[in-house]
Amino acid sequence: MDYIGPLQQFKQRALATPQQPYLHQPVDGNWKVYSWGEVDDLARRVASGLQAMGLEQGDRVALLAKNSAEWLIADIGIAMAGMISVPIYATAGANTISYVLEHSDSKALFVGKLDSQSALAAANIDVPTIGFPYAGIEATLSWNAWLAEQTPIEVTADPGLDDAFTIVYTSGSTGKPKGVVLTSRNLAAASNDVVAWLPEGHNRIVSYLPLAHITERSMVTMNSFYSSIEIFYNDSLDTFVDDLRHANPTAFISVPRLWAKFQSKVLDQIPDKKLQRLLSMPFVGKRVAKKIRRQLGFEDCEFFGSGSAPISPELLRWFHRLGVNIAEGWGMSETSGASCTNQPFKASQLGTIGTACKSVELRTSASGELLIRGPSVFKEYYKNPQATAEAFEGDWFKTGDKAVQRSDGAWVIVGRVKEQFKTAKGKYVAPVPIESLLGSNSFIEQSCVLGSGLPQPVALVVTNAGSSVSRDELNQSLAATLESVNAQLESHQRLSNIVVCEEPWTIENDMLTPTLKLKRDRIEARYRQLIENEVAYSGNKPSGNTSVQFDNKIGWITS
Repeated sequence: MDYIGPLQQFKQRALATPQQPYLHQPVDGNWKVYSWGEVDDLARRVASGLQAMGLEQGDRVALLAKNSAEWLIADIGIAMAGMISVPIYATAGANTISYVLEHSDSKALFVGKLDSQSALAAANIDVPTIGFPYAGIEATLSWNAWLAEQTPIEVTADPGLDDAFTIVYTSGSTGKPKGVVLTSRNLAAASNDVVAWLPEGHNRIVSYLPLAHITERSMVTMNSFYSSIEIFYNDSLDTFVDDLRHANPTAFISVPRLWAKFQSKVLDQIPDKKLQRLLSMPFVGKRVAKKIRRQLGFEDCEFFGSGSAPISPELLRWFHRLGVNIAEGWGMSETSGASCTNQPFKASQLGTIGTACKSVELRTSASGELLIRGPSVFKEYYKNPQATAEAFEGDWFKTGDKAVQRSDGAWVIVGRVKEQFKTAKGKYVAPVPIESLLGSNSFIEQSCVLGSGLPQPVALVVTNAGSSVSRDELNQSLAATLESVNAQLESHQRLSNIVVCEEPWTIENDMLTPTLKLKRDRIEARYRQLIENEVAYSGNKPSGNTSVQFDNKIGWITS
């Protein structure tokens, strides 16, 4: 297929609809709206400014900021100058910032809103910095003043389809981040696949997931070039609900943890048993579901997506009963974002990642590892030919995920190849399917199953139970879940215990990656000694009764 590259597609749309509203940026309680023509003009000024700084075509330019209109304008301007963008997570620590800047050989850095400026201050930065126009940002150059000095370039770069467009660094859940080189062809192919999922006509979408992650970059930013989309940016966590209602999106993409928080928000207002009873009533149910969707900001939303991590099938079914049909998707940085999804939505495929996008092929290796090939698969790991060679089996990319395909064509991810562990009995266990079953309990917000060297696996969980839920009620609920989950597992997979961790796992305490994936090694290291002590004490044998022991931050539920 002949693709049009992202930059060329952006310029075509800006030329065709210069007055059409495009980006909506909250500023001091108001909304600043940029048209396509204004974004084009500002991006050309960015390109001119980078060239005036002495940067050349092919140079790398980094971005370190939360989502904003300026982030996207800078990204387009970098491409217009023939340079390669290098996004860095706004939550990255000083070591990661320093590593990415040095490894990518970045020649300049755009800086914007961050939760804390301390990591930036501690990082080793010896390149010019351009600060977006927000309070508290220290940089060599100020965005507004810098752009005012530039004359928009008339002739932009014209990158070929196989030229590098961006280097996306993986979140580094195991070791140093790798730089995934994505070409214009990669991003164009992925965008052409995703466009088919969106509602017909003009769409509105909220940009709040990290732009350094390929899902947001591909499905929101790049997709806006290939279809009619207005992007609304979120100002802060405190304003998220108001920003969502203001945007009134027609498409909304999130991650499992945030979908669970949406559910908790609803259940804080109405007990689930009462809600389900109301939803079962023919006429009342529709009105209740519509009211809840409106309160969440989804009154006009037609497409819902979830990705980045596995989501509980029970959570998907719960939202389905509200008329929120979440299409679970799968993809990686190396595949330019989503490559498989349950879209068009099929209720019968809830709990799967659906079928492959039209431009890619999927199959499994002899060992059950999911392999993929197609025009959206990345070019190489930057400056790492060995890792690039090891990542492919012929022209098939080895995803590292284990998967099975159902008779209806839908794919199911059953875990990561490297996440499997061997128990003391010599049996291998994949944690992800068990964690998915645990997600049927609406009190469980996060779970991590481990058991290397133990007689039986153990589940660590973080709950979202508020003060309105008694400890006894929570204990009884988790004990029932333990019994229910174990009834669905083979004997060597069954959980001996559930450990309730009162401290949530976050990016800040280094238990999650910037994309909200579990850092399993960190979590296990944190709680391993406690688990081993309890196993030694209890003998890790089912007693027939359920008892709960709490030790400051840990609740131990034993079957």
